[in-house]
Amino acid sequence: MKEFIKAISLKKTFYTPAGEIKILNGIDITFNEGEMVSICGVSGVGKSTFLHTIGALDKPTSGKVIYKIQDTKYRAKNGGEGVNPFSLGDRELAVFRNKTIGFIFQFHYLLPEFSAIENVMMPGLISGRKEAKAGQKDLYERAGKFLDEMGIYARRDHKPGELSGGEQQRVAVARALVLEPKVVLADEPTGNLDAATGNNLFDLLMDINQRRGITFIIVTHNESLSRRCHRALEMIEGRLVNRL
Repeated sequence: MKEFIKAISLKKTFYTPAGEIKILNGIDITFNEGEMVSICGVSGVGKSTFLHTIGALDKPTSGKVIYKIQDTKYRAKNGGEGVNPFSLGDRELAVFRNKTIGFIFQFHYLLPEFSAIENVMMPGLISGRKEAKAGQKDLYERAGKFLDEMGIYARRDHKPGELSGGEQQRVAVARALVLEPKVVLADEPTGNLDAATGNNLFDLLMDINQRRGITFIIVTHNESLSRRCHRALEMIEGRLVNRL
């Protein structure tokens, strides 16, 4: 497997009236193309902070994140080593994140006034990419394709309030995939689901990983699901270690 994402001396500190709170303590880690990696750890240890940082939703206090993407524009700007998202301007960063990274959260964050398929289309509609500029037909068809893969195409015109929890999370997965990102960052994607529904959703993620070669980095408290991944990591005192 080729190296894809590299975190180098990644630190994150929050400053409060009571003093500094060190969350990430100099993490060095590499994730490979097509790899499925789980991250476990007790609540509050920094798993979500790490995910948000490598996903460029939150800036590190120090250190950097490198995406080894073969894009000549980005390579020229970053000395040929890849893309450091935090070296990009706000607009460039938004475009990079939109086309490269898909996010799945514990809470699905679907827009209640829109149908399932409209929610899936939303990243494309706001991206400024050709799908949005040329019309919605291609984007609609693509969104439908991913809902079909999730097994809920028949529910495409239903609003989130008319869907079960498992169905809502499948819509959220389809939304994360609709622009065909290179990596999906998932923060407790099965956390609000019962065991059977969570296992079924995880099966879908594994199938997508195998068929499409998308890299998955998944934060989870579910140890049995964690050990099904190619690599299982644990966050301890702000650092990532391999689980035995």
